[in-house]
Amino acid sequence: MTAHALLLSSSRQGDETYLEHARAHILAHLGERRELLFVPYAAVTQTYDAYVEAVQKALPECSVVGLHRASDPVKAITQAKENHQAIVTGGGNTFHLLYTLYEQKLIAPLQNAIADGTPYIGWSAGSNICGMSIRTTNDMPIIEPPSFNALTILPFQLNPHYTDYQPPGHNGETRDQRLAEFTALNPRTPVVAIREGTALLLTNNTLTLQGEKGGFVFTGEEKRPIAAGESLTKLLG
Repeated sequence: MTAHALLLSSSRQGDETYLEHARAHILAHLGERRELLFVPYAAVTQTYDAYVEAVQKALPECSVVGLHRASDPVKAITQAKENHQAIVTGGGNTFHLLYTLYEQKLIAPLQNAIADGTPYIGWSAGSNICGMSIRTTNDMPIIEPPSFNALTILPFQLNPHYTDYQPPGHNGETRDQRLAEFTALNPRTPVVAIREGTALLLTNNTLTLQGEKGGFVFTGEEKRPIAAGESLTKLLG
């Protein structure tokens, strides 16, 4: 596997501005590249052009081009590496993102491009699609994709924006309870839950948790803590 992927939990941490905490991680991941092919399909209540503009403003060192503007999106993904572009997928609604990727026939091209070493960066929904499926997203299923199966860049499930905080007086299920429901039905499939401000870095056949906060791996009835900087390479199989 030659995948070089940075999977951020979120675009914001606390009260920071858009991509503020992520910017250093993104630029380090890009190396000398500054050309970004941006996948805006998780956007629902803002236009794709507005989304591209927001990312461009947050990353002024880079040149951001929206995939939605390509006359042939499949070709744009396929040629991203030779065009010295990184592929970047933003957050929003995971169901809408995956639906559009299927609609545009971009699942296999994305899988192949990432496996071939095209740098990839995602946050929130853009990270969620890199797991086996989107069945552990936090989003509402506002649209039905043909399948919940995702890119499987990582051979497990992801849960970005993880939190174990429960507001006083809130009687709905906690995040842990929701994830426990998944692992009860899928006891052999790990779920890696990452807090806002952290990221998973996949490079050189290794996987590590980046950032200053820890996370958790849910498997079956077990919830195992993972420390900041911990290697998760064994989860790659």
